[in-house]
Amino acid sequence: MANEATSIADPSRPTPPVSSPAATRRAVYNTLRGSSGNLVEWYDVYVYTVFATYFENQFFDSADKNSTLYVYAIFAVTFLMRPVGSWFFGRYADRNGRRAALTFSVSLMAACSLVISLTPGRESIGVWAAVILILSRLVQGFATGGEYGASATYMSEAATRERRGFFSSFQYVTLVGGHVLAQVTLLIMQVFLDRGQMEEFGWRIAFFIGGVAAVVVFWLRRSMDESLTKDQLDAVRSGVDRASGSMKELLSNHWRALLVCFLVTAGGTIAFYTYSVNAPSMIRTAYEDRGMTGTWINLFGLVFLMLLQPIGGMISDKVGRKPLLVFFGIGGVLYTYFLITYLPTATSVFASVTLVCVGYIILTGYTSINAIVKAELFPSHVRALGVGLGYALANSAFGGTAPLIYQAAKNSGQVTWFIVYVTVVIAVSLLVYIFVLRNKSETVLDREQGRAFE
Repeated sequence: MANEATSIADPSRPTPPVSSPAATRRAVYNTLRGSSGNLVEWYDVYVYTVFATYFENQFFDSADKNSTLYVYAIFAVTFLMRPVGSWFFGRYADRNGRRAALTFSVSLMAACSLVISLTPGRESIGVWAAVILILSRLVQGFATGGEYGASATYMSEAATRERRGFFSSFQYVTLVGGHVLAQVTLLIMQVFLDRGQMEEFGWRIAFFIGGVAAVVVFWLRRSMDESLTKDQLDAVRSGVDRASGSMKELLSNHWRALLVCFLVTAGGTIAFYTYSVNAPSMIRTAYEDRGMTGTWINLFGLVFLMLLQPIGGMISDKVGRKPLLVFFGIGGVLYTYFLITYLPTATSVFASVTLVCVGYIILTGYTSINAIVKAELFPSHVRALGVGLGYALANSAFGGTAPLIYQAAKNSGQVTWFIVYVTVVIAVSLLVYIFVLRNKSETVLDREQGRAFE
């Protein structure tokens, strides 16, 4: 069953009342293989922020008080490559298949992690250490931009029609799971290595793990089904189809969907990075003199967030996507102030865990269904390009910059303005959720594969 002739998406096939057990098993099979690479790629993304305090002196002068800011600036700059990656891999996925694009992106990601793990420090090669780090992270940003659009598209297309929310939620299960793996790696290393050893070579092991893991993922992704039909791929190869993966086609005929995708993403992505990157950083700072307490809190919170994703997806399969997005939007507007204001000053584990977990419950209203909501906006011939580009533009503008802007606001004593900024962006997306999106209405994906809601 693992070839292009046995396609997941066949518009001419009649839609059964309920997906068969065989179709469900096939969806599970492809979701596991599709999401495994997502897990490794996002481990490679988050291992950078989780281990940042240990490797920053390897690339920047420890006497420079702005070294931490430089590290987060590199994290933010890599997001500039995501729109480029989403364009390249989106076009590649729409013209050559989702499987080929996903395999290519994870290979690039792994290669760069290996390069970072082997790069000599600034004491050996001077400024070139920072240059290699920046270039490697730029390429990883390029690969990540392609991974999101292709994986969100693939998991939405590979799902059974009545469980699209559930199956597509595994994109964020593995996205958050990558962060969890990075935290687990840190926790294990903290048990066996002291801080000096972590700064000397421990962080290199963490990056090396991400590179090696991709070898297994490469094999898994090569064996998964293709979600485009053989006829679609043949039409592209023969030159009959010139619209698939075309920016002209996307901007001429689907610009409204692209704009909606951008606006849906803006509030969600800034909340995600504020709640799941800035918040754990606040906890690490608050508990830095209490051993591994901060790491345990962050690990618990991220596992909690990961486990919430399928629940959110299942709920959306019953009540529709819009109610969850509205829940997130209202919650984000009301809760961001409390999280950012009180989390840095929390002195008890219970208070810290509660503050973080409430935020993650709110965040799940967006994260659990963001892939399917965006995939439902576009037809298959520009779906990976549209989803990836809409996400990447918003992610670059609002998501990846959030840790840097927070750090700068904190250094200048202007955290209140950061709170206002995050709240306003979420509020703009909330207006889109309320006034633009319609609940349980027929989507483009419904017309291709059968209605999700009867």
